[in-house]
Amino acid sequence: MYKIQKASVIGAGTMGLGIAGQLANAGIEVLLLDLPSEEGNRNSVCERALERLLDEQQPGLLHKNIQDRITIGNIEDDMHKIAESDWIAEAIVERLELKKALYKTIDDIRRPGSIVSSNTSTIPISLLVDGMSDQFKKEFAITHYFNPVRYMQLLEIVKGELTSPEVIQCLAQFNEENMGKGIVLCNDTPGFLGNRVGVFAIQTALHTAFKLDLRPEEADSIFGRPMGIPKTGVFGLYDLIGIDLMSDVAKSLINILPKDDVFHEVSDEIPIMKRMMDEGLKGNKGLKGGFYRFMDPEDSASKQTLNFDDFMYRDFSFEKPAIAIEAEQKNDFTLLLDGNSKYAQYAWEILSNTFCYAASLVPDVNKSLVAIDDAMKLGYNWAQGPFEMMDKLGVDNFISRLEQEGRDIPWIIKMASGKTFYRVNKRHLEYLTAEGSYTRIQRDDGLRRFTEERKTLDPVLTNNAASYYEINNDIGMVEFHSKANALDTDSMELLGAAVKHAEENYSGLIIHNDASHFSCGVNLEAIGNFIDSQDWIGLDGFLGHFQKTVKKMKYSNIPVISAPSGLSIGGGFEVVLSTDMTVYHANSVTGLVESLVGVVPGGGGVKELLYRWRDIKGNETEAAWSTFMNVGYGKTAQSPLEAKELAMFREGIDSFVMNRDRLLDTAVNAIQELAKDYKPTYRDNFIMPGREVWQEMQNWLQKAHTKGYLTPHDVTTGTQIARIVTGGDVDAGTVMNEDDLFALERKAFLTLAKTEQTKSRIQHMLSYGKPLRN
Repeated sequence: MYKIQKASVIGAGTMGLGIAGQLANAGIEVLLLDLPSEEGNRNSVCERALERLLDEQQPGLLHKNIQDRITIGNIEDDMHKIAESDWIAEAIVERLELKKALYKTIDDIRRPGSIVSSNTSTIPISLLVDGMSDQFKKEFAITHYFNPVRYMQLLEIVKGELTSPEVIQCLAQFNEENMGKGIVLCNDTPGFLGNRVGVFAIQTALHTAFKLDLRPEEADSIFGRPMGIPKTGVFGLYDLIGIDLMSDVAKSLINILPKDDVFHEVSDEIPIMKRMMDEGLKGNKGLKGGFYRFMDPEDSASKQTLNFDDFMYRDFSFEKPAIAIEAEQKNDFTLLLDGNSKYAQYAWEILSNTFCYAASLVPDVNKSLVAIDDAMKLGYNWAQGPFEMMDKLGVDNFISRLEQEGRDIPWIIKMASGKTFYRVNKRHLEYLTAEGSYTRIQRDDGLRRFTEERKTLDPVLTNNAASYYEINNDIGMVEFHSKANALDTDSMELLGAAVKHAEENYSGLIIHNDASHFSCGVNLEAIGNFIDSQDWIGLDGFLGHFQKTVKKMKYSNIPVISAPSGLSIGGGFEVVLSTDMTVYHANSVTGLVESLVGVVPGGGGVKELLYRWRDIKGNETEAAWSTFMNVGYGKTAQSPLEAKELAMFREGIDSFVMNRDRLLDTAVNAIQELAKDYKPTYRDNFIMPGREVWQEMQNWLQKAHTKGYLTPHDVTTGTQIARIVTGGDVDAGTVMNEDDLFALERKAFLTLAKTEQTKSRIQHMLSYGKPLRN
């Protein structure tokens, strides 16, 4: 009955704009409305909003041309147009009287059978629809997105007492398949689910840091990646969002949560933060800074920290605690709890209070502990949800420590005594229900998370950097799992062995993982070690092994598919480039960025782009120039649609999905299709443009340097890239095969690695996480 083909969004603020942008990404024609401007262009509010969708740092659209799907207007002149929409999403300010007045207008105009929803996170649905017709109540729901809408996967859907099940089904299915969302159905309780637990954890981390007299950098070294949550930490997060805005989020929960909710224990205003806001220290978006600031915004080494004693900034000088380093390296947050240090105490207070708070929400806020874990993983980017973390810690160990401290223990934690919240039964993953029994986790068809499937599997092969599994009974799958999934000798050893085993036993091979990033490239620290020790034979051997592995994979007698999400850059993207087909997530970031650290792609990346550009341009010289520009500038694409323009996405071969939970199943289906009559496609020889074009590229580099566009080492690096794509000092028409191009890559890489400038670039990237311009 309900089908969404056209939509309207009312409210062009951050959330409304994000919803409109993602609707456009999903292929939907969108009408975006806001208040009219009093002077001049009456649609200027929405016009300015559209400009924000094209922000280069965090674009809201998969491609700038998608903006054409969004029509703008204002609620005085254009409200009648919502009659054409199947879904009308309201995203105005959190004021009940304004929302209710708007709903009256919407109901007078909308057509029967259209759906209306609100993006509210604080107002109960019962209040929103009070006084509205039964038909409106039937077709109304809350759709609470998380910011930024394009990138955050969680969508909380709340039904009212009279909301039609068909409406909820339509919203859930459309948002999951088309908008790429992970759906959590929530009861109509204050704060719903994600923010209820997430903000509680953040506030607990904040208040406990002040209680234990921890400096911001000390607290953030624990409440971050070592704990399996985003690296910003609590003070960094307050700066990122804005100290005033984060305080408003906390206040909104204070106002709506019951008086006996333990959230109120971590909601009191902190005097230091009040003084900061009074003095304009509101975080990254302010001119004065926040808990942190940078003396030079372009120099990460200029970071300073606010000293609470004298309210002066001091240079950031801090060594991470050993337990934080070990916990992050071993991906084991439980190591944070070892010992009696202030850091262990800090970690325990955050985790124990958050776990107990999350458990206290079952079943009133949500009956399923899986929903709570999903909310934290999809809405707050936690590596594991609270119940998964309690399993890792050991439920009985957790209970014992709570008992020693004389603390109340939520009933569902008591019920799990002697058990786990999740278990594997007959190769299926089950979870503990509120009734005390176990039931199988059921995802909709096509939705697969390898983090869940992995718990039911034993690896065929494994080492520190990667593992290889059998899935679907006849398909091999390689998962990288080093830090940032950086590739090293172990990664390539495992990949090579997996290709060999899969050829002998399976119908195909998939390379995929559920981490935030597919692979951030070759392990730069390992490359730095080769350079520091001047082990040029070892470095050449590493590059040669990488090249042989991807070539073996490319010409395997079975299809190989990569299914990346997040970053696939540098060496990680070279692996992707060498697969038969790639299934991308819509938000995949791809590119060969090696030039930024003063080297060149050494694993076949230049070679592959050369061939791809030749297929597009039709001749080798144009292909050489396009590859030269791509690789030289270290260009990246923020989506598969942008990647297409850089020869990184092949129309008719590669594909992409909006929902990252559909990557694996889509790849499996593609393998099964390719395997039916598979034969590897071999590259032919490449006719090199030769020394004349090489000289033209060197002239171009010198002119760009003279104009101030390139640094001296950019010219040096670019010259080596030009040598690869043209063949260098050879006659035009010289024929080279893949192995010749591989050799050119290795030679260029080694030549640059021997320079002091490249050594400095690598050291700077390892120290500060950003390129050095030298």
